[in-house]
Amino acid sequence: MSEIFGWMKNAWRGGVHPPHCKNTQDIVTVDMPAPKKVILPMQQHSGTECTPLVKRGEAVFVGQKIGDSNERFSAPIHSPVSGVVRGIVPLLLPDGTNTEAVVIESDGEQKLHDSVVPPKIETFEDFIAAVRESGLVGLGGAGFPTHVKLNTNGKKVHTLIINAAECEPFITSDFRECLENTDDIFDGIDAVARFLGLERAVIAIEDNKPLAFERLLQYAEQRQGLKYGLEIKLLKTRYPQGAEKMIIQAVAGIEVPQGKLPADVGVLVMNVTSVGFLARYLKTGMPLIKRRVTVDGGAVEKPQNVEVFIGTPIRDLIEFCGGYKVPPAKLLMGGPMMGTALADDEIPVIKQNNAILAFDEEQAKVFEISNCINCGRCVRHCPVRIMPVTIEQAVLREDLDDLAALDVNTCIECGCCSFVCPARRQLAQSMRIGKAMLERVAKGKL
Repeated sequence: MSEIFGWMKNAWRGGVHPPHCKNTQDIVTVDMPAPKKVILPMQQHSGTECTPLVKRGEAVFVGQKIGDSNERFSAPIHSPVSGVVRGIVPLLLPDGTNTEAVVIESDGEQKLHDSVVPPKIETFEDFIAAVRESGLVGLGGAGFPTHVKLNTNGKKVHTLIINAAECEPFITSDFRECLENTDDIFDGIDAVARFLGLERAVIAIEDNKPLAFERLLQYAEQRQGLKYGLEIKLLKTRYPQGAEKMIIQAVAGIEVPQGKLPADVGVLVMNVTSVGFLARYLKTGMPLIKRRVTVDGGAVEKPQNVEVFIGTPIRDLIEFCGGYKVPPAKLLMGGPMMGTALADDEIPVIKQNNAILAFDEEQAKVFEISNCINCGRCVRHCPVRIMPVTIEQAVLREDLDDLAALDVNTCIECGCCSFVCPARRQLAQSMRIGKAMLERVAKGKL
């Protein structure tokens, strides 16, 4: 049974309303051919870096596992092309992480590896093992290994929330998933609900996407005889509605306590594209080797959504979209609120990369920073109820005790504080620095 639920009034406080800029929402996804070369970082997920399983000069095939780790918090890396390994090189990722990367030259033949077959699943353990082998991580941007999230270690989970909010400006890759792969979304939900014994599944989507909402509702009404409740919930458009803790409050009315995980309160949240991919993997056995990426911005000749092979250099992706019509003033991996600025376009597309934005001079305008006027906007708009400006002051004086006392680690790095600050203070960056300082202390490096 499917139901429509309105939004919960004041389910969470704060947030902002940036311009939507969903310029590519009506453009059907196009497939980009395999590039001549792919660069596959061994760190494409939260957790432990993978170790290369191939050597220079070795032949590889589509879907072959070329990187893995024995650690639980990791996810394997697979080759998106057939060809020859040309090297294993050091690579600096946009977030400052140093990793190794396997460079593969494509032979243009796209020959499949023998391992690409639908997995045989009979038990919960089989299901978790299959999810791990797929290489799936959260495709909404976080990159958390999905098999770790689904293996709740005995915690009773009753509700699955499918996050289709896509609240970041510009990005429309999840929106197109809702329109183009609707059956896969529901098949993926069925699989998760069956193996986790769920009571309820809710697809949550913001009310600025009526076409996707109607499509999801139509397909939900065709699903009969389900052993769990299936709901489509319309959320009020407000950034960061798609953040995990925010969407849980909006959908289930549950506040996840600090230091706890959603599973601790009986809830799991999965990105809508992650669920769609999972269904396709269970049917075909093809691991995560490509994904849909929104390419947009005033510097791009032809903004669109592109199904691109993971490891494709961003420069090749931009060229596929017509190239630059003006030199980009800023390149972003992800959205303008939470995305990461890129030094150049040589870095490859990675698993959790849902958008590449190339801004022109007007879009990338940098405003002069001035002194804080104590207006309190950053505090009023913070969805996790911390005090960004006070934390910034603690960062500037390197006061580690105050950083801990002010709960800087509670910050979800949504950028609302920087967005509303009339003094243009770089508050979100200060939150990241403060968290990094405490992490270094915890590791004994400060």
